[in-house]
Formats: sequence, C-alpha cells, structure tokens
Amino acid sequence: MKSGFVSIVGRPNVGKSTLLNNILERKIAITSDKSGTTRNIIEGVYNDDDSQIVFVDTPGIHKPRHKLENVLNQKAYSMTKDIDLVLFLVDIKDGFGRGDEFILEHLKQEHRDVILLLTKIDKLKDKSVLLQKIEELKNLYDFKEIIPISAVKNINIDELIKTIKKYLKDDLAYYDKDYITNLPTNLMVCELVREKILRLTKEEVPHSVTCYLETFEEEKNIVNLGVLVVVDRDNLKKIIIGKNGGMLKQIGTAARSDLEEYFNKKVYLSLFVKTIKNWRDREKYLTELGLKDDLDIE
Repeated sequence: MKSGFVSIVGRPNVGKSTLLNNILERKIAITSDKSGTTRNIIEGVYNDDDSQIVFVDTPGIHKPRHKLENVLNQKAYSMTKDIDLVLFLVDIKDGFGRGDEFILEHLKQEHRDVILLLTKIDKLKDKSVLLQKIEELKNLYDFKEIIPISAVKNINIDELIKTIKKYLKDDLAYYDKDYITNLPTNLMVCELVREKILRLTKEEVPHSVTCYLETFEEEKNIVNLGVLVVVDRDNLKKIIIGKNGGMLKQIGTAARSDLEEYFNKKVYLSLFVKTIKNWRDREKYLTELGLKDDLDIE
C-alpha cells in the first residue's frame, strides 16, 4: 500500500475540478467555463488495490481584487504545505502567462515536488506545439515530471495515476475505502445550484454570486431544500431571475436533476435571490457564507 496527499493548483479555469472529477469517476467539484468557479478546498480520495491518494482541489490562484479573492488565494496557498506532491496545471492552449508565473514563484518558495500538467491538449490542432511548449517550460523549475493531459478526453489520466504513485511516501490508508470526499451535504447542495447559475447565465461575474442553504428537510423518500442565491448588484438579481422568473426556473430544474442523483431521492427545491451590496468585501458575510473559515484576512 502506498498513500499520500496531492494538491492540485493552477490559474482559474485550467481544468482542476474537471481533472479531480475524472480521476474519481464521479462529480464532487463543480465545473464551468468561467474562471473562479471553485471556492472551497475540496478533498477527493482515490482508492485502488495498492494505493490511496488524497487529492486536494484548490481555488484558482490569481492576483486578488477584494477580500473574497484574498481568502481564496490563502486557501489555495495553504494546501501546498504538508503535502507529498503538487500537480501544477497549465492550459496548453493559453500558454504560460503571468498568472502561472505568480503561482510558480510561490511553489519555488515552498520547495515542493511538482508535476507539471499541460492541460486541454485535445484542443491543440498542431501537435508539434506540444513538444515546443515542453521544451520551453522544462527549465523553469525542477519539475519531477511533465505530463500532457486532457481530463475531458481522458488522455494520459491512467499514466498520471501511475506517475503519482512513484512519489507517495506513506504506507497506510487514511480513510475507509468507501470514503470519497470531505464536502458536506449543505455545501454540495449550494455548489450544484451555483454551478447551474454559472452555466446558464452569461453576464455575471462568478465571484459576485454565492449560495447559502437556508432550509433542509429530509424524509424517507423526499428532500425539501431552500437555497438563497446572493449577488452584489440588483442587475445580477434580474439576470438570475429572468423574464417572468424563467431563468430561475431553468436553474432550479437543472440543479434539481443533479440533486436527485446526489440524494437518490425526490427533491423539492426552492430558490430565492437577494442582493447584498459589496458582500465580497465584508468579512461578516464571508464568515456567514462559510467562505472565511478561520483564515485571517489582511
């Protein structure tokens, strides 16, 4: 038995959550094509016959513009400590930019073992670009490995797991084999609703929308849920509600489908939308919405 903790880091929207869901073969982290989707430290446990790998998906690291983004960065930075290996994801199509340099500088300070993953290689039309990128990046840091992957197309994921095992340092199981994630039910409910908002609306900034579970009643065959959607501007509230409530209904229908699969029960979902101006800069709301935790905000 080999085991260890592996942190997944990278800029927003490089495919961290998609990779984690692919490895675990189930959805525990929400995804969208908008940056800043992941807000919480999501732990997912991979088990096979000879290993247990605890993956930690982190919020995308970027230059913070307000307290919420500062919190997200601190969460991500905290998960590069006390782990065995870092998977550093870089979008091969976008190239290695200033945001990637920002993250790499932090990794250099930590002196961690790092595997560089070049993601979304399925989107490359000219495969010769891949070899060129590897050649350019290999001298930026003493990467243990450089592996091109596509989580969507399942390219090199099995090879990645085999490679990770070479760097695991423990020989015990941290969790039972049926344990999958640390994500609590209330947070999973809110994240699934927020995912549908991000996917179905086009104009909002992801960080300006959050969700809070207000009511939860579970019976034998039915789950009743009430979720508050919080935005920081009235125009975003109008977008999410939509004409005659049409958008909110679409969001609710899409979220309920995933929630019924999650609970394996019939779900009744009520959604409410509220504007709280500047909530992302107000420590009170970061705490109430479960985003601040015990981190200090400077």
